[in-house]
Parts: sequence; C-alpha cells; structure tokens
Amino acid sequence: MNIRFVNLIKQYRDNKKELDAAFLSVFKKGNFILGEQVELFEREFASYLGTEFGIGVASGTDALILSLKALGINKGDEVIIPANSYPTAFAVAAAGATIKLVDIDEKTYNINTDKIEQAITGKTRVIIPVHLYGLSCDMGPIVKLAKKYRLTIIEDAAQAHGALYDGKKAGTMGEIGCFSFYPTKNLGAFGDAGMIVTKNKKIAEIARELRVYGEKRRYESVRLGVNSRLDELQAAFLRKKLKKLDRYNKKRINIAGNYCRFLKNVPLLRPEFFDNGRHVYHLFVVKTKKREALAHFLGRNGVATEVRYPVPVHLVKSFEYLGYKKGDFPRAEAAALESLALPCYPELTKKEIERICSLVKTFFSM
Repeated sequence: MNIRFVNLIKQYRDNKKELDAAFLSVFKKGNFILGEQVELFEREFASYLGTEFGIGVASGTDALILSLKALGINKGDEVIIPANSYPTAFAVAAAGATIKLVDIDEKTYNINTDKIEQAITGKTRVIIPVHLYGLSCDMGPIVKLAKKYRLTIIEDAAQAHGALYDGKKAGTMGEIGCFSFYPTKNLGAFGDAGMIVTKNKKIAEIARELRVYGEKRRYESVRLGVNSRLDELQAAFLRKKLKKLDRYNKKRINIAGNYCRFLKNVPLLRPEFFDNGRHVYHLFVVKTKKREALAHFLGRNGVATEVRYPVPVHLVKSFEYLGYKKGDFPRAEAAALESLALPCYPELTKKEIERICSLVKTFFSM
C-alpha cells in the first residue's frame, strides 16, 4: 500500500461533476480574466471569513507583496516575521522592506509572542504573524503590541483557511489577511491563486489597482502596479470547493485526532492545541530527533512525508545579507532539523492512517 503525501487525483475524482461543470461554464462564456467568477468568489470568500472585501490575485506571495505596497511600505521600513516562514520572507524582501526575524514557539511552530517586542524598533511598521500548519497564532498579545506601537498587522493565513481564534477566522484579526490557494492548501485551486482580504475600503481599492498595473480604469494607471490577477477558471473551481471547506476541515481534524490517539505513547512531539481556537491541520507535523531515519523508514515502506521547512530563514543563502548567524533562533533551527509532516488530507482513509501509525510504532520499537 503506497500512501501519497497529498492525493489531488483522488480529490478531483471525488469532485469531478462539480469541477467539470465549473470548467464548462467558464469556457462557454469565454471570459478568462477578472470576470464574473472572480467577483463572486471574492464576495463569497470574504463573507465566509466574516470580512468586507476580497481581492483575488495570482498567488499567496503576491497577496503579501501587494498588501505591503498598499500600506506604502518602502525601503528601510521593518517588517517582523517568524524565523521559520520561508515563503513569507521572500514576499517581504520583494516588497523592498527590511526583514526582522523572531524565534518561534517550540510547540505551536508559530511566532513566539514573548519575543516580538524586543524586535520592535523605531523603523518597524508591520508585524506578519504566520498561521502555520493550520493553527492560528496567539493573536491577543500581537494585537496589543500592534496597538501599543502603532503597527499594522498583516496575517499570513496561507495555511489556515477556516482556522479560528476566539471565534474569529484567521485572516480577519489584523488590518489585512493574505491567503494562498495553492493546490495542496485546505482550499486549493488547480494552479496558483491567492487573495487579499480586509475591512478597510481604501486598502481594498489600492490593492485592486496594484494587481492590474495600478489602473483605476483601463490604461489609466495612477500608481506603479503589477500584473497579478486571479484566474477566472481557478475562481470557478474555488467557488465549488469553498462550499465543502468546513466539511473537509472537519475531516482533517478527525484525521489528526486519530493520529494523536494511535500515536499516544510514541515519543513524538505532536501538534499543540488551543482551547480558544480551531486547528484545521493543513499539515500534521510531528517532531523527533530521529526525523531523517523516520522519514527514510516510512518512505521505504510506501508512505510519503515532507519537511516544512528544512532551513530557517536566517540560514538560507539568499538571506545572508540580513546579518543573522546560526544559533540566533534556536527553536526555529531545531524545528527545521526535527519536524516531519505526515499525510493529512480529507481523502485519507482510516485504514491508511492505521497503516502509517503502525509503521511509526514499528520504527520506534526497533
């Protein structure tokens, strides 16, 4: 029995009727860029989250870049991010801002809220809490710090579609929320796609301009923008899948619960729970000093796993210019060496989960 890390083929087969209908509806109308499907999905996704505006863009990375630009972030402005958020760092760099790293909480993998304040300087403009693996950051302290220092919060919710914190959905607690709809996400397209969400009408207007060359109307550019548009066909697919998001998240939660029960006495650090939140398990990540050996053993026995992320930001060659060194963020470094993601997706069967857990138990009993 070979078990994929993600099975997008099975996902398509399970939704074939609805997805094929969405495909045909777009092709029959012949409008493929910023059409009806994009407008409807923007409204529906914003409504699902409980916010006002959705602005569809080409990717989650673009959502972050354009959000920073919409805020007027410039060269020399500092943006705080967690030290393990590899994709987020590239977005901040592309926007021209200065990256300030903060270590993570070793249990949740999210930014350590106790360490944010010491990273704030007179040049700090933005905090980007990253809701990693499907778990919301502890937003209460972050919101308080942002108010105290007059900073803006942009939530990177690329892995947290439907996650909750104190009854609020991830992506709605800051000024801006950014989402990726990469195919493997809880709400995934069949290609790249992303969205900016906000309650701020002015930010929404600027973001809409920035995604199409800075135009208010065709060929009337009022600011330097880019070409970053959510594809009409992907929006049609996402509209169909949005209707099933909560159902699929529930399946992920059940899968995680089975993992936790079956692996209860195994020496692995399992995902942390918040009493006041809902983890939606974009990934089910365990931690062990025997990570490489475990991954090799599972792979040899037909179970695919992945490491997210194998190198913390400050040790990536591209970010040597930041001036950090090994040892500066020990918890992020430990997570990079010890974390392993097991298969966790709605189409995973109980039999497959039992097979994975049996193999993990076998490994630790050898």
